[in-house]
Amino acid sequence: MTTTQPSPTAAGSGASASDAFRASTERRGSAGTSQERADRLLSRTLAAIHQVIREEEVSYPEFQTVKRWLMEVGEGGEWPLFLDVFFEHEVEKVAARTQRGSVGSIEGPYYLPGQRRLGSVATLPMRPDEKGARLVFSGQVRDLDGAALAGAEIDFWQADADGYYSGFAPDLPEGNLRGVIVTDDQGRFEITSVLPAPYQIPTDGPTGALIAAAGWHPWRPAHLHLMVRADGHRQITTQLYFAGGEWLGSDIASATKDELVLDPERQADGGYTAVYDFVLEPA
Repeated sequence: MTTTQPSPTAAGSGASASDAFRASTERRGSAGTSQERADRLLSRTLAAIHQVIREEEVSYPEFQTVKRWLMEVGEGGEWPLFLDVFFEHEVEKVAARTQRGSVGSIEGPYYLPGQRRLGSVATLPMRPDEKGARLVFSGQVRDLDGAALAGAEIDFWQADADGYYSGFAPDLPEGNLRGVIVTDDQGRFEITSVLPAPYQIPTDGPTGALIAAAGWHPWRPAHLHLMVRADGHRQITTQLYFAGGEWLGSDIASATKDELVLDPERQADGGYTAVYDFVLEPA
């Protein structure tokens, strides 16, 4: 059954996501888009919006409602949430056109850089009484020729068994269910964690109001987040889902892909194991 506990507030999640996004973009640097490129992108975006206004005959009351909603998104700090849920999957599809190796997916708004580095066989930081069935997730990181990538990093984060992320829910310890796992000499890793739960994106703010107005559901299927990187290779950012999981076929973020669905094996102790290998292309 899906948890019915309320999600963290939209305002709190929005503030945390905004801070994390700023820290992440400072680390990665800017895109360096030229003036000509900016002119093209902005002009086409505005033209597409103008076309919708004309074709749908948007009224002044509807325009004023959108205007107020945009103000509330900014005031509530929900731009990272809104853009990651409704737009990032299309940007990821464009990136995938030139990507070889493992399949990518969206990063989402809940990434936090600078997490604890762990060995190739690791248990994620978690509470002593962490809820949820045990999950042992293992695999290997290789290059396109099949050679093992020793010392590759797997930057890993996930929701807990109630669907909450550390750093975005006030009752979770810092770094809970997050870590950077470093592969061994054979490029292998083994991560002990718990099965995450599906979760709904925060619905008490303007993004939730938009979803309710359109009659959509706010749920994401249970998943694991990973950034896989190695020196001299192109980083893969992806998510892994679970066969038979709720909302797998109707993810509000449109981020699921068949290639990213795990089929965990149930163990005698009630836990689960899952295996997934990653292939990185040269940078």
